[in-house]
Amino acid sequence: MKNYRYDGTKPFKIADVPTLVEPLYADEADRARQLDELASRMDQAQNRMHADEHYGLLVLFQAMDAGGKDSSIRHVLKGVNPSRFRMAAFKKPSEEDLKHDFLWRFWQELPERGYVGVFNRTYYEEVLALRVHPERLREGYIPENLLPKDDKVLWKQRFTDIVHFEDYLFRNGFPTVKFYLHVSKEEQGKRLIARLRDSEKQWKFSENDLKEREHWSAYMQAYEDTINATATKHCPWYVIPSDDRANQQLIIAQILADMLESLPIRFPETDDKEAKKLIKAIEKQDAA
Repeated sequence: MKNYRYDGTKPFKIADVPTLVEPLYADEADRARQLDELASRMDQAQNRMHADEHYGLLVLFQAMDAGGKDSSIRHVLKGVNPSRFRMAAFKKPSEEDLKHDFLWRFWQELPERGYVGVFNRTYYEEVLALRVHPERLREGYIPENLLPKDDKVLWKQRFTDIVHFEDYLFRNGFPTVKFYLHVSKEEQGKRLIARLRDSEKQWKFSENDLKEREHWSAYMQAYEDTINATATKHCPWYVIPSDDRANQQLIIAQILADMLESLPIRFPETDDKEAKKLIKAIEKQDAA
Protein backbone atom coordinates (compact mmCIF):
# COMPACT_ATOMS: atom_id res chain seq x y z
CA MET A 1 0.00 0.00 0.00
CA LYS A 2 3.01 2.31 0.37
CA ASN A 3 3.13 2.60 -3.42
CA TYR A 4 -0.08 4.61 -3.35
CA ARG A 5 0.76 6.85 -0.38
CA TYR A 6 1.87 10.46 -0.69
CA ASP A 7 2.75 12.22 2.55
CA GLY A 8 4.95 15.05 1.32
CA THR A 9 8.19 13.07 1.41
CA LYS A 10 8.17 12.51 -2.34
CA PRO A 11 6.77 14.61 -5.19
CA PHE A 12 3.55 13.61 -6.89
CA LYS A 13 3.62 13.74 -10.68
CA ILE A 14 0.24 12.74 -12.03
CA ALA A 15 1.54 11.79 -15.48
CA ASP A 16 3.84 9.20 -13.91
CA VAL A 17 1.14 7.50 -11.83
CA PRO A 18 -0.69 4.56 -13.43
CA THR A 19 -4.46 4.31 -13.58
CA LEU A 20 -4.24 0.53 -13.92
CA VAL A 21 -2.03 -2.03 -12.10
CA GLU A 22 -1.84 -5.81 -11.96
CA PRO A 23 -4.96 -7.22 -10.28
CA LEU A 24 -4.73 -8.24 -6.65
CA TYR A 25 -7.32 -10.99 -7.16
CA ALA A 26 -7.43 -14.20 -9.18
CA ASP A 27 -11.12 -14.08 -10.11
CA GLU A 28 -14.44 -12.66 -8.90
CA ALA A 29 -14.78 -15.24 -6.13
CA ASP A 30 -11.31 -14.41 -4.82
CA ARG A 31 -12.08 -10.68 -4.95
CA ALA A 32 -15.31 -11.20 -2.98
CA ARG A 33 -13.51 -13.34 -0.40
CA GLN A 34 -10.76 -10.78 0.12
CA LEU A 35 -13.24 -7.92 0.37
CA ASP A 36 -15.30 -9.84 2.94
CA GLU A 37 -12.19 -10.48 5.05
CA LEU A 38 -11.19 -6.83 4.92
CA ALA A 39 -14.73 -5.74 5.74
CA SER A 40 -14.67 -8.00 8.80
CA ARG A 41 -11.36 -6.49 9.93
CA MET A 42 -12.74 -2.98 9.54
CA ASP A 43 -15.89 -3.88 11.47
CA GLN A 44 -13.90 -5.34 14.38
CA ALA A 45 -11.56 -2.35 14.50
CA GLN A 46 -14.42 0.11 14.30
CA ASN A 47 -16.19 -1.75 17.10
CA ARG A 48 -13.11 -1.19 19.29
CA MET A 49 -12.96 2.46 18.24
CA HIS A 50 -16.61 2.97 19.18
CA ALA A 51 -16.14 1.31 22.59
CA ASP A 52 -12.93 3.27 23.23
CA GLU A 53 -14.62 6.63 22.41
CA HIS A 54 -11.38 8.58 21.95
CA TYR A 55 -10.79 8.46 18.18
CA GLY A 56 -12.85 9.11 15.10
CA LEU A 57 -11.86 8.66 11.45
CA LEU A 58 -12.57 10.96 8.50
CA VAL A 59 -12.36 9.38 5.04
CA LEU A 60 -12.35 11.60 1.95
CA PHE A 61 -13.17 10.44 -1.57
CA GLN A 62 -12.19 12.74 -4.42
CA ALA A 63 -12.30 11.91 -8.14
CA MET A 64 -13.42 12.99 -11.56
CA ASP A 65 -16.97 12.02 -12.57
CA ALA A 66 -17.41 8.23 -12.91
CA GLY A 67 -14.21 7.66 -10.96
CA GLY A 68 -15.87 5.09 -8.70
CA LYS A 69 -16.62 7.06 -5.53
CA ASP A 70 -20.13 5.73 -4.97
CA SER A 71 -19.31 2.11 -5.78
CA SER A 72 -16.19 2.15 -3.60
CA ILE A 73 -18.08 3.54 -0.62
CA ARG A 74 -20.88 1.02 -1.11
CA HIS A 75 -18.66 -2.06 -1.46
CA VAL A 76 -15.69 -1.21 0.76
CA LEU A 77 -17.69 -0.03 3.76
CA LYS A 78 -20.42 -2.64 3.55
CA GLY A 79 -19.23 -4.26 6.78
CA VAL A 80 -19.15 -1.09 8.85
CA ASN A 81 -21.93 -0.87 11.42
CA PRO A 82 -24.33 1.75 9.99
CA SER A 83 -25.15 3.04 13.48
CA ARG A 84 -21.51 4.16 13.84
CA PHE A 85 -21.03 5.45 10.31
CA ARG A 86 -21.72 8.96 9.00
CA MET A 87 -21.92 9.68 5.29
CA ALA A 88 -22.07 13.10 3.62
CA ALA A 89 -22.14 13.95 -0.08
CA PHE A 90 -21.36 17.48 -1.21
CA LYS A 91 -22.54 19.13 -4.40
CA LYS A 92 -22.71 22.75 -5.49
CA PRO A 93 -22.80 25.03 -2.43
CA SER A 94 -26.16 26.52 -1.50
CA GLU A 95 -26.85 30.21 -0.91
CA GLU A 96 -26.52 29.57 2.82
CA ASP A 97 -23.17 27.83 2.30
CA LEU A 98 -21.84 30.77 0.29
CA LYS A 99 -22.65 33.15 3.13
CA HIS A 100 -20.18 31.29 5.38
CA ASP A 101 -16.47 30.52 5.10
CA PHE A 102 -15.55 27.84 2.56
CA LEU A 103 -15.05 25.12 5.20
CA TRP A 104 -18.27 25.84 7.12
CA ARG A 105 -20.56 23.27 5.51
CA PHE A 106 -17.96 20.55 5.99
CA TRP A 107 -17.61 21.29 9.71
CA GLN A 108 -21.31 20.45 10.06
CA GLU A 109 -20.77 16.87 8.87
CA LEU A 110 -17.67 15.83 10.82
CA PRO A 111 -17.95 12.50 12.67
CA GLU A 112 -17.97 12.24 16.46
CA ARG A 113 -15.58 10.09 18.48
CA GLY A 114 -16.06 6.40 17.83
CA TYR A 115 -17.48 7.00 14.34
CA VAL A 116 -16.23 6.70 10.78
CA GLY A 117 -17.19 9.72 8.69
CA VAL A 118 -17.10 9.62 4.89
CA PHE A 119 -17.17 12.61 2.56
CA ASN A 120 -18.21 11.90 -1.03
CA ARG A 121 -16.56 14.89 -2.69
CA THR A 122 -14.95 17.18 -0.20
CA TYR A 123 -13.66 20.61 0.68
CA TYR A 124 -10.95 19.96 -1.89
CA GLU A 125 -13.49 21.01 -4.53
CA GLU A 126 -12.73 24.53 -3.27
CA VAL A 127 -9.21 24.27 -4.73
CA LEU A 128 -10.03 22.00 -7.66
CA ALA A 129 -13.32 22.95 -9.34
CA LEU A 130 -12.90 26.60 -8.35
CA ARG A 131 -9.38 26.65 -9.70
CA VAL A 132 -10.60 25.37 -13.06
CA HIS A 133 -13.53 27.80 -12.88
CA PRO A 134 -12.20 30.79 -10.89
CA GLU A 135 -15.16 32.92 -11.98
CA ARG A 136 -17.25 30.99 -9.45
CA LEU A 137 -15.36 32.72 -6.64
CA ARG A 138 -17.39 35.83 -7.38
CA GLU A 139 -20.61 33.91 -6.72
CA GLY A 140 -19.78 33.99 -3.03
CA TYR A 141 -19.67 36.85 -0.61
CA ILE A 142 -15.94 37.13 0.07
CA PRO A 143 -15.06 40.84 0.27
CA GLU A 144 -13.36 41.97 -2.91
CA ASN A 145 -10.58 43.63 -0.96
CA LEU A 146 -9.70 40.25 0.60
CA LEU A 147 -9.50 38.38 -2.71
CA PRO A 148 -5.87 38.37 -3.92
CA LYS A 149 -5.38 39.86 -7.36
CA ASP A 150 -3.26 36.84 -8.23
CA ASP A 151 -5.32 33.62 -8.01
CA LYS A 152 -2.14 31.65 -7.24
CA VAL A 153 -1.95 33.46 -3.92
CA LEU A 154 -5.54 32.50 -3.14
CA TRP A 155 -4.94 28.79 -3.81
CA LYS A 156 -1.81 28.87 -1.66
CA GLN A 157 -3.82 30.46 1.15
CA ARG A 158 -6.51 27.81 0.87
CA PHE A 159 -3.97 24.99 0.82
CA THR A 160 -2.59 26.40 4.07
CA ASP A 161 -6.07 26.65 5.57
CA ILE A 162 -6.85 23.04 4.66
CA VAL A 163 -3.57 21.69 6.06
CA HIS A 164 -4.18 23.58 9.32
CA PHE A 165 -7.75 22.26 9.43
CA GLU A 166 -6.60 18.65 9.01
CA ASP A 167 -3.76 19.08 11.51
CA TYR A 168 -6.28 20.47 13.99
CA LEU A 169 -8.54 17.43 13.51
CA PHE A 170 -5.58 15.05 13.88
CA ARG A 171 -4.47 16.67 17.14
CA ASN A 172 -7.99 16.22 18.45
CA GLY A 173 -8.13 12.50 17.65
CA PHE A 174 -9.61 12.60 14.15
CA PRO A 175 -7.04 11.43 11.55
CA THR A 176 -7.98 11.97 7.92
CA VAL A 177 -7.48 9.48 5.09
CA LYS A 178 -7.69 11.04 1.64
CA PHE A 179 -8.35 9.01 -1.51
CA TYR A 180 -7.93 10.35 -5.02
CA LEU A 181 -9.41 7.78 -7.40
CA HIS A 182 -7.16 8.10 -10.44
CA VAL A 183 -9.06 7.10 -13.57
CA SER A 184 -7.93 7.64 -17.16
CA LYS A 185 -9.90 9.86 -19.50
CA GLU A 186 -10.46 6.89 -21.81
CA GLU A 187 -11.92 4.74 -19.03
CA GLN A 188 -14.08 7.61 -17.82
CA GLY A 189 -15.43 7.99 -21.37
CA LYS A 190 -16.39 4.30 -21.46
CA ARG A 191 -18.22 4.60 -18.14
CA LEU A 192 -20.10 7.72 -19.22
CA ILE A 193 -21.19 6.02 -22.44
CA ALA A 194 -22.32 2.98 -20.41
CA ARG A 195 -24.45 5.32 -18.27
CA LEU A 196 -26.09 6.80 -21.34
CA ARG A 197 -26.90 3.33 -22.67
CA ASP A 198 -28.51 2.30 -19.37
CA SER A 199 -32.00 3.79 -18.97
CA GLU A 200 -31.74 3.49 -15.19
CA LYS A 201 -28.49 5.47 -15.09
CA GLN A 202 -29.05 8.12 -17.75
CA TRP A 203 -30.20 10.54 -15.07
CA LYS A 204 -26.64 10.61 -13.69
CA PHE A 205 -25.37 12.28 -16.85
CA SER A 206 -25.81 15.92 -17.79
CA GLU A 207 -24.46 18.14 -20.54
CA ASN A 208 -22.30 19.79 -17.89
CA ASP A 209 -20.42 16.47 -17.50
CA LEU A 210 -19.48 16.73 -21.17
CA LYS A 211 -18.32 20.33 -20.74
CA GLU A 212 -16.20 19.40 -17.72
CA ARG A 213 -14.31 16.79 -19.77
CA GLU A 214 -13.02 19.63 -21.94
CA HIS A 215 -11.08 20.83 -18.89
CA TRP A 216 -9.43 17.46 -18.22
CA SER A 217 -5.84 18.73 -18.43
CA ALA A 218 -6.63 21.67 -16.14
CA TYR A 219 -8.16 19.31 -13.58
CA MET A 220 -5.15 17.00 -13.70
CA GLN A 221 -2.83 19.93 -13.04
CA ALA A 222 -5.08 21.09 -10.21
CA TYR A 223 -5.02 17.62 -8.62
CA GLU A 224 -1.24 17.41 -8.94
CA ASP A 225 -0.70 20.78 -7.29
CA THR A 226 -3.30 20.11 -4.59
CA ILE A 227 -1.86 16.75 -3.58
CA ASN A 228 1.68 18.12 -3.48
CA ALA A 229 0.56 21.06 -1.33
CA THR A 230 -1.62 19.15 1.15
CA ALA A 231 -0.05 15.69 1.55
CA THR A 232 1.35 15.43 5.09
CA LYS A 233 2.70 12.72 7.36
CA HIS A 234 -0.42 12.57 9.51
CA CYS A 235 -2.96 13.22 6.74
CA PRO A 236 -1.58 11.59 3.57
CA TRP A 237 -3.16 11.23 0.18
CA TYR A 238 -3.61 7.80 -1.38
CA VAL A 239 -3.70 7.86 -5.17
CA ILE A 240 -5.63 4.76 -6.22
CA PRO A 241 -5.34 3.25 -9.74
CA SER A 242 -9.03 3.16 -10.64
CA ASP A 243 -9.49 1.86 -14.18
CA ASP A 244 -10.20 -1.55 -12.58
CA ARG A 245 -12.96 -1.00 -10.02
CA ALA A 246 -12.49 -4.37 -8.33
CA ASN A 247 -8.80 -3.67 -7.76
CA GLN A 248 -9.63 -0.14 -6.66
CA GLN A 249 -11.96 -1.41 -3.96
CA LEU A 250 -9.48 -3.98 -2.63
CA ILE A 251 -6.71 -1.39 -2.34
CA ILE A 252 -8.98 1.08 -0.53
CA ALA A 253 -10.29 -1.62 1.82
CA GLN A 254 -6.73 -2.73 2.67
CA ILE A 255 -5.67 0.84 3.47
CA LEU A 256 -8.70 1.50 5.66
CA ALA A 257 -8.37 -1.81 7.52
CA ASP A 258 -4.69 -1.09 8.21
CA MET A 259 -5.51 2.47 9.28
CA LEU A 260 -8.24 1.48 11.72
CA GLU A 261 -6.10 -1.29 13.21
CA SER A 262 -3.18 1.10 13.68
CA LEU A 263 -5.10 3.39 16.02
CA PRO A 264 -4.13 3.03 19.72
CA ILE A 265 -7.60 1.91 20.76
CA ARG A 266 -8.90 -0.92 22.93
CA PHE A 267 -12.01 -2.15 24.64
CA PRO A 268 -12.62 -0.75 28.15
CA GLU A 269 -11.30 -2.94 30.97
CA THR A 270 -13.79 -5.54 32.12
CA ASP A 271 -14.78 -6.64 35.61
CA ASP A 272 -15.55 -10.38 35.61
CA LYS A 273 -16.93 -10.30 39.14
CA GLU A 274 -19.35 -7.52 38.26
CA ALA A 275 -20.35 -9.33 35.06
CA LYS A 276 -21.12 -12.54 36.98
CA LYS A 277 -23.17 -10.52 39.46
CA LEU A 278 -25.21 -9.00 36.66
CA ILE A 279 -25.69 -12.40 34.98
CA LYS A 280 -27.13 -13.79 38.22
CA ALA A 281 -29.44 -10.76 38.48
CA ILE A 282 -30.74 -11.37 34.95
CA GLU A 283 -31.22 -15.09 35.60
CA LYS A 284 -33.11 -14.22 38.77
CA GLN A 285 -35.40 -11.90 36.83
CA ASP A 286 -36.10 -14.59 34.23
CA ALA A 287 -36.81 -17.19 36.92
CA ALA A 288 -39.36 -14.96 38.67
